[in-house]
Amino acid sequence: MTRPALTVRSVEAVLVLVPMRRPLGTSVTRITDAPLLLLDLQTEEGVTGRAYLFCYLESAGHAALALVRDVNQVLAGTSATPASVRSVLEGRFRLLGVRGLVAAVLAGVDAACWDALAIAAGLPLARLLGADPRPVPAYNSNGLGLIDARAAADEAQELVAEGFRAVKMRLGRADPSEDLATVRAVRAAIGPDVELMADYNQALGLAEARDRCRALDDEGLSWIEEPLRHDDYAANAALTAELRTPVQLGENFAGPRAMALALAHGASDLVMPDLERIGGVSGWIDAAAQADTAGLPLSSHLFPEVSAHLLAASPTAHWLEYVDWANPILDEPLLITNGYATAAERPGSGILWDPVAVARHRIG
Repeated sequence: MTRPALTVRSVEAVLVLVPMRRPLGTSVTRITDAPLLLLDLQTEEGVTGRAYLFCYLESAGHAALALVRDVNQVLAGTSATPASVRSVLEGRFRLLGVRGLVAAVLAGVDAACWDALAIAAGLPLARLLGADPRPVPAYNSNGLGLIDARAAADEAQELVAEGFRAVKMRLGRADPSEDLATVRAVRAAIGPDVELMADYNQALGLAEARDRCRALDDEGLSWIEEPLRHDDYAANAALTAELRTPVQLGENFAGPRAMALALAHGASDLVMPDLERIGGVSGWIDAAAQADTAGLPLSSHLFPEVSAHLLAASPTAHWLEYVDWANPILDEPLLITNGYATAAERPGSGILWDPVAVARHRIG
């Protein structure tokens, strides 16, 4: 298919702070409000591509906002093709380094480019990528932070009642027996037919991870996510080889090359790239091909609206991580039906802002 030729007119950004319906308490920190950077890539042809970044910290959002102003200066008047945009921006930021927050901004701009191309072609993003939008199994990742066992059991039931057949909880309490008791309380509350994932958020060293994860091997978890530092691939490979429960990695892959290195080490049984860190839609395409070659199930991390399209086009698609953090500022949030996410059928990725809500939550 010939993609429409588009020229960048401007790249604009708005920073919003959106209260979370359920705070997220992890082994690292507790987050109650989502700082989201909303990107609009406007073209001379009148098409606007949209994407957003989850900035974790409000301060990071303000820094990303400043970077987008620089992006706007160098992209105006250039081709809006993702490869061309990335080449221009990598040149601009070469001395600073295309990593961390810079890489996240480039990934967001890439996703906005793909959205614009799909809109110009009159196709949903999944179809532009060669697939049909289809229902993708989703797990509810809203909440289930480091709360006590009784509260976790109650919250898990609430998450299932929202129309899901899978939920994810966070682990990493100081006392491992409290983690185990909470896993058992949640399992008892949701029953044996609901899948349960667990995420340590890199809380453990290898020796402790061996003890803790072995204790979880008989608890029926679908996976144990990031028990160790994400980039210690040798340690992750050693742990993966010892456990019966699948190990999940990927949200911190800093681009497709990092994923390739992890796969070469056999660092996990499963992979879950993050749109913002893997390199946008372009980086995801590379990651999906790697997962297919390796025969590994591929799940998404955050960004459910775009991820529903990307997973529909991924050969080894596994699970979509569903969070509702952007819903308050979206005109039409992602639809979940019977535990499945369905990518929007309208052209593009389906992201449209609610201007009144954006104005209400705007901080920059």
